[in-house]
Amino acid sequence: MAERKSALKRAPERPELRRLLDRAKSIVLTEDQLQEQRASFVYGNAPYTSKITKESAIRAANRTRLSEDADQEK
Repeated sequence: MAERKSALKRAPERPELRRLLDRAKSIVLTEDQLQEQRASFVYGNAPYTSKITKESAIRAANRTRLSEDADQEK
């Protein structure tokens, strides 16, 4: 059996990745961008044998709305 490296070691420093992650934290998405991401998530995670199309995922993402009122009712 092949020897495996321990996964318990600390990950190496990656300054370029750290810079990109810090930059990403400050980006604010528009509602259109969020809907596009929702549709992409639905379509990309649908089983291969499903009948979900890119168009049906977009329609579903446009129908689904989250509001601040719903959060405040809890």
